[in-house]
Amino acid sequence: MPTTSPACPQCAQENTYPDGDNHVCADCGHEWPRHEAAQAEDSAGDTIRDANGQPLADGDAVVLIKDLKVKGSSITLKMGTKVKSIRLSGGDHEVDCKMDGGNFMLKACYLKKA
Repeated sequence: MPTTSPACPQCAQENTYPDGDNHVCADCGHEWPRHEAAQAEDSAGDTIRDANGQPLADGDAVVLIKDLKVKGSSITLKMGTKVKSIRLSGGDHEVDCKMDGGNFMLKACYLKKA
């Protein structure tokens, strides 16, 4: 049973292969140690991080870092809006929150920890 090589950390392509003690990307030629890739996969886990790389947890307060238009609505969530008591969930939109305009699911990359 063949093992799958991780995606390249430089170009994010999955066309990689093991070569001795390193992984090699066939697309960009980047090489990195095999033990480093295993550590990165272990540490990646289920940690959800904000735009600055700070880990988020249930109940945290966050601030929007840019204006966000709500799909299917005329509502715009303004930059600088503080959101209290977030809930983390899985999927593409990791943060569930309640604001004046209603309940929203947001991506963590548009938030920073307050």
